[in-house]
Amino acid sequence: MQQHLTITEDMAGQRLDKALTLLAEGLSRARVQALLEEGRITFQSRPLSDSNRKVKPGEVYTIDVPAAVSSTVEAEDIPLEVIYEDDHLIVLNKPAGFVVHPAAGHATGTLVNALLHHSKGSLSGIGGVERPGIVHRLDKDTSGLMVVAKNDAAHQALSSQFADRSLSRIYMAVVWGLPLPPTGRVEAPIGRDPRHRQRMAVNEKGKPAATRYEVIQTMKSTSLVRCQLETGRTHQVRVHLAHIGHPLVGDPVYGGRRKAPYGFARQALHAAGLKLIHPVSGEKMEFSAPLPQDMVELIEAFAAQ
Repeated sequence: MQQHLTITEDMAGQRLDKALTLLAEGLSRARVQALLEEGRITFQSRPLSDSNRKVKPGEVYTIDVPAAVSSTVEAEDIPLEVIYEDDHLIVLNKPAGFVVHPAAGHATGTLVNALLHHSKGSLSGIGGVERPGIVHRLDKDTSGLMVVAKNDAAHQALSSQFADRSLSRIYMAVVWGLPLPPTGRVEAPIGRDPRHRQRMAVNEKGKPAATRYEVIQTMKSTSLVRCQLETGRTHQVRVHLAHIGHPLVGDPVYGGRRKAPYGFARQALHAAGLKLIHPVSGEKMEFSAPLPQDMVELIEAFAAQ
């Protein structure tokens, strides 16, 4: 597919890669730079390779965007609960037990397999490959909201929001005990556990991490807690709440020896809220997903004790 892009007056003197990123549809700056290196961007029929070239008003550049290479991951017809979708992104409610990425032991049956089927024909390629752009992950046994990019530019924009914290996420968790004070902030760096490399831990050599929490409901032995992430570290909610002595009910990694009752078979964690800025329109968007039935029943059972 070719795109013919005309430099506007306000772009005079800008770098070529920056100007074309602003004008091109569905392409990130990294993708524009890669296309320059491949000789797929021309000016007056002459291929260009210099990202630093200064553009002039009225110049017309042609980008020859090759069709996205098919993903090696198999597309599978797996039902998805889509909350919102347009040409640039998908917001969905992931059920517990659903692995996000194919990996050893989970080559099929993942969210990516399902998205490749669901979005067939509407993925313009992430880095030239026809695949969904996973902006952030949820653990297999964590339920709730995820945003997925459908093209390169949306992926870059949403990832930047994730990095600069303009993409906001709210989690609901059932924890053992009653956190005190009932509203607070946990600020503690998170990194690999030096004794168990598969786990994360509060670690002085880790990356800065902060979580705000608020107790929403108290039961006899547990609490329902609302958590807002200020950072996006791996297992952040699970690690921080365990760090202050209130691990998630059912957490097999950070919950200690205490087992979840009532047949509850996962960590009691749900991504309930998501705020983002649309990567194209600039619209502020907000989404919510109610607690799944297994967590509702868990809370009801604890409340009835």
